Amino acid sequence: MKAEYINPFVIAAINVFQMMLGITPQKGQLSARKGIFTSQQCNIVLGVTGKLEGQLIYGMSIFTADKIASKMLGTTIRTFDELAASAIAELGNMISGAALTELAARGIQCNLSPPSLIRGTNVKISTLEIPALVIPLLTELGELEINVGLQERVK
Repeated sequence: MKAEYINPFVIAAINVFQMMLGITPQKGQLSARKGIFTSQQCNIVLGVTGKLEGQLIYGMSIFTADKIASKMLGTTIRTFDELAASAIAELGNMISGAALTELAARGIQCNLSPPSLIRGTNVKISTLEIPALVIPLLTELGELEINVGLQERVK
């Protein structure tokens, strides 16, 4: 996978965290996987279509999701309810939308599916057998794992 497809997601995530949460994440060690999957407890899943196709998964612990939702909503989340879930899904939407805007500026037009939020322990999500790059973002609220599995669309 080309770095030009990955970097917009990292930059967008850092910018969204700074703008929405007032914190600057640190990029962790990049890793590659044969396919896109996560075993995190709270996951935002979005599909990408257009010039590129594939999946995006933003994964985090429930503890991290609670902290992020609390900060986004300006209140302490005690039970991860629909409002908290909506805030977390919107986080994935904002990051992905900003990244796809940057890709469009480079002539790579893509569309997003609406985000799906999948929560639970011992849940493993795996999607298309597209190789994925995983970028952990380390913050004071916990770690956000960005899984990007994109490939150029075969015509």
